[in-house]
Amino acid sequence: MALLTRITGPRDLDRLGPEQLEQLAAEIRSFLVDAVAKTGGHLGPNLGVVELTIALHRVFDSPKDKVLFDTGHQSYVHKLLTGRQDFVGLRTKGGLSGYPSRAESEHDVIENSHASTVLGWADGLAKANEVLAKDDHVVAVIGDGALTGGMAWEALNNIAAAKDRPLVIVVNDNERSYAPTIGGLANHLATLRTTDGYERFLARGKDFLERTPVVGRPLYETLHGAKKGLKDFIAPQGMFEDLGLKYVGPIDGHDLEALESALLRAKRFGGPVIVHCITEKGRGYKPALEDDADRFHAVGVIHPDTGLPIAASGMDWTSVFGEEMVKLGREREDIVAITAAMLQPVGLHKFQKAFPERIYDVGIAEQHAAVSAAGLATGGLHPVFAVYATFLNRAFDQVLMDVALHKCGVTFVLDRAGVTGTDGASHNGMWDMSILQCVPTLRIAAPRDADQLRAQLREAVAVDDAPTVVRFSKGAVGPAVQAVGRVGGMDVLRDADAGADRPDVLLVSIGALAPMCLEIAALLDAQGITTTVVDPRWVKPVDEALAPLAEQHRVVVTVEDNSRAGGVGSAVAQALRDAGVDVPLRDFGIPSRFLDHASRKEVMAEIGLTAPDIARQVTGLVAKLDGRLTDATAEVARD
Repeated sequence: MALLTRITGPRDLDRLGPEQLEQLAAEIRSFLVDAVAKTGGHLGPNLGVVELTIALHRVFDSPKDKVLFDTGHQSYVHKLLTGRQDFVGLRTKGGLSGYPSRAESEHDVIENSHASTVLGWADGLAKANEVLAKDDHVVAVIGDGALTGGMAWEALNNIAAAKDRPLVIVVNDNERSYAPTIGGLANHLATLRTTDGYERFLARGKDFLERTPVVGRPLYETLHGAKKGLKDFIAPQGMFEDLGLKYVGPIDGHDLEALESALLRAKRFGGPVIVHCITEKGRGYKPALEDDADRFHAVGVIHPDTGLPIAASGMDWTSVFGEEMVKLGREREDIVAITAAMLQPVGLHKFQKAFPERIYDVGIAEQHAAVSAAGLATGGLHPVFAVYATFLNRAFDQVLMDVALHKCGVTFVLDRAGVTGTDGASHNGMWDMSILQCVPTLRIAAPRDADQLRAQLREAVAVDDAPTVVRFSKGAVGPAVQAVGRVGGMDVLRDADAGADRPDVLLVSIGALAPMCLEIAALLDAQGITTTVVDPRWVKPVDEALAPLAEQHRVVVTVEDNSRAGGVGSAVAQALRDAGVDVPLRDFGIPSRFLDHASRKEVMAEIGLTAPDIARQVTGLVAKLDGRLTDATAEVARD
């Protein structure tokens, strides 16, 4: 790493010659494979943008010039070139974030890790430069996958309206988002990719005609007037130019000289320019290139030589869902599936293999997915839209006004719900049970184990007159948690001491937190506090049997892996008030703040969502009711 270790900032690149730059690119790839193999992270996308990132930082002057990435998972090379080469703690507590981070560097302008937003940011920054008379440049790097998102095209429409407002858009075209990019835009870009030599043809023609005496220049002007038709014939980039955007490309995204030349031309243009770069996801790493599914888009800890996982993983929530979907598909011909460019990450690849005609990948377009699902339901099918919980936020209006208002039987399956940890604030699925509480008729299931996921998914797709939601956690699914009884639609996981006149605590356990809630009950029992533990299974609407059951206890405690603001605890409190049940309630959940990246266990400990922390506070609450507060429990109660 002789060259890489000498790079402390972008301007260190200026003194390197062509051969040294090629050596630096090789060193960066070697560094990335070695570092990310030890920590896990987004490997394939970063291997594909090495030369592109080097060229960007040689041509533009960050941080004066704003270089923005959409999404930020391909910013590892950018981090290396801006002085952040300690990847030992990548995506762990106290280490580097897996995305751009303002806290880390002045070179990180935005922390976006939800796709299709960067062009809107760039538009705003370019407008600010114009108003403030700054000569700074704005550069937005967006993947072909992110261009499938509607927000990107809303921004392009606005960017193109100002012909003399400088803004460079770099399209990083690797034919993939997670998996191969699909759709009309992808086909258009593929056409551009396969057109060889257009720019060279046009340049040679101009040069020849302008050197021809007398008739050369007039003839060139005449031909130039027909340029659009010629371009559409040779390289149909008219889609961009019809918007009023100058188009440069396609450029070999691994040719540093060509990249720098194209970026310099775009920089000098003085208006909005698209630079179309063809890159190879996973470049330089054989295991990634041989991975047809997603070119090692994101990996866990792997062996750097083979690309194989170091440790075998057990059954996870996503796999359980995927297998059950295949079974449902065989039983019901009306079941169809939808994914937003994440076929494999959400577990629908097996369904695709079994029923290729019944699955729709809409690209990074969650809003469209929800509305299309409403249309599918209205047309007589039952769509299942599988999406990360954090990404459903983007489609709230469509869930409310298109699906729920029209009484459409659509099932939303939310993967990675709750604290996910290592990907940081943007990827924690901690808002879904809050933002969906206000949607009339919508029902939310929070299964506690694999058996319940299978059962509740079936219950969800049986509903044909309202939206249903099934949400589950990230990672390995734990052992089955057996019920010991049933009250209404709720499972009783633990009965309070039958000898107690009135049990102390009704503990309402939400989803995958059931094992922790049973641990809390055991800790309370050791303090002589009797506890009933129930799993509502369906957390919206609140089960009608909950209020009468709560009235039989002295205290109600809810525990959820979701924001406390507007979450299940709030809904239970409202249901108790509406029923006239005046029982103290304490809700435990995720505080209303953005959580830094760390492991799930570390995040849960930091926010106090652990069995000992909760048991200690509940003990203090019960002690206060008994009038036997000690100094220790008084302190807990005040907290």
